[in-house]
Amino acid sequence: MAKLLSCVLGPRLYKIYRERDSERSPSSVPETPTSVTNSHSSSWDTYYQPRALEKHADSILALASVFWSISYYSSPFAFFYLYRKGYLSLSKVVPFSHYAGTLLLLLAGVACLRGIGRWTNPQYRQFITILEATHRNQSAENKKQLANYNFDFRSWPVDFHWEEASSRKESRGGPSRRGVALLRPEPLHRGTADTLLNRAKKLPCQITSYLVAHTLGRRMLYPGSVYLLQKALMPVLLQGQARLVEECNGRRAKLLACDGNEIDTMFVDRRGTAEPQGQKLVICCEGNAGFYEVGCVSTPLEAGYSVLGWNHPGFAGSTGVPFPQNEANAMDVVVQFAIHRLGFQPQDIVVYAWSIGGFTATWAAMSYPDISAVILDASFDDLVPLALKVMPDSWRGLVTRTVREHLNLNNSEQLCRFQGPVLLIRRTKDEIITTTVPEDIMSNRGNDLLLKLLQFRYPRVMAEEGLRVVRQWLEASSQLEEASIYSRWEVEEDWCLSVLRSYQAEHGPDFPWSVGEDMSADGRRQLALFLARKYLHNFEATHCTPLPAQNFQMPWHL
Repeated sequence: MAKLLSCVLGPRLYKIYRERDSERSPSSVPETPTSVTNSHSSSWDTYYQPRALEKHADSILALASVFWSISYYSSPFAFFYLYRKGYLSLSKVVPFSHYAGTLLLLLAGVACLRGIGRWTNPQYRQFITILEATHRNQSAENKKQLANYNFDFRSWPVDFHWEEASSRKESRGGPSRRGVALLRPEPLHRGTADTLLNRAKKLPCQITSYLVAHTLGRRMLYPGSVYLLQKALMPVLLQGQARLVEECNGRRAKLLACDGNEIDTMFVDRRGTAEPQGQKLVICCEGNAGFYEVGCVSTPLEAGYSVLGWNHPGFAGSTGVPFPQNEANAMDVVVQFAIHRLGFQPQDIVVYAWSIGGFTATWAAMSYPDISAVILDASFDDLVPLALKVMPDSWRGLVTRTVREHLNLNNSEQLCRFQGPVLLIRRTKDEIITTTVPEDIMSNRGNDLLLKLLQFRYPRVMAEEGLRVVRQWLEASSQLEEASIYSRWEVEEDWCLSVLRSYQAEHGPDFPWSVGEDMSADGRRQLALFLARKYLHNFEATHCTPLPAQNFQMPWHL
């Protein structure tokens, strides 16, 4: 009877992974337990085949879940319509509650039938036995057996807790349950006395900003967190996850962040291979509709690096909602997991981000200054210009306030606090992070990210002459135009390197540098162009084109 109840309340099982002994040697991969390999041992993987009762019950419950999601998103309009029609009176609400209660009882009965279908299936009974055993005792053997199954991630046991890193509180304070530290924006009206009257005046605007951010704003900024989109992408995500597990020997893990959110991760270890780059770990930060199953992790994987992918809060197996604070909390526990559980030193960690993932990547760079490097692909400096691009001009004040108070993705400000190597990849046909049209390459906010970084690190070089010539170089829409501008100013790379190395040897590596202070205008132009070319690489593609492995390079450093 207890097993039947476990089947009723158990998670949905999607897939059963199988190992081919001929593909992997016993010395490199531990032998799978006999209980797991008794049946279908020659198959690499199989979709779980539910019995007819479970299959049809699952379909009904999935349909009910979709209808509930649609009802949730349309509820404000529905309530307004019902109110206008007079259907919200007590005489109408009571019969409706009876119908709702009857429907819930029917769905509960369907769930019980699904449980009976699972109970009659030996594959599911075997799975639920392993899952319960793992929850009771998270031994290596139990986790190894559980890794053979792909199921609803909410039931996956926690593998790493944010408080496990015992040395954190002594070394750098560590996060509290309220979250890690973020850079806070300056007040919109500086110098204004914060009196009770001023607070009362601001209250309506603050309430409006909060409502906009937590309804429309968050879903526009992170469409991947919308349940209906995830439901539509489920087959693709399952296929991508199977590829990572089967072909790359990926290991899935659940991390518990300081805010209570559970973060879904996938780790591919290349340290045992002959490729030297396998000793470095690339932590991948996905875009606003990206998932590690089908996202930018493929680029460093093809390049031979060890890779740790993770999903934003509210994406696929991760819980929560993707607000900046939750994003930073998630990134913090991912980095801690890489250091304290996977055994990588910060000097061997590279953070690679695509698009909106630049926020968490720059936060990690700011908060963990010892990491090896940061690579930002198709990213931007600040969210406000991009938000204003897609909203009506009459909403300018509301949009700016909402972003600054609730969705402040201040990438450039965070990146300028990192002292290590940085590489920016600009898409020359980017249609997302341009503020006008894709053909207008100067409206690409990656340009502003580069300029702000160079102006912070080399303020004397990026004076009027240097800034002007870098802007000219950024206007080039092809490699031929870039080379033409570069050769026009006769940039002597050896001279530039000697100047920078001499300054570093005399003054140390910490930015900002005062190099170029006593230099001619021509020398500053050469240095500015040299540095711009080292910090930014162009990739002739649109925003969502996967970055080829040959374009994934470590940033330049002296």
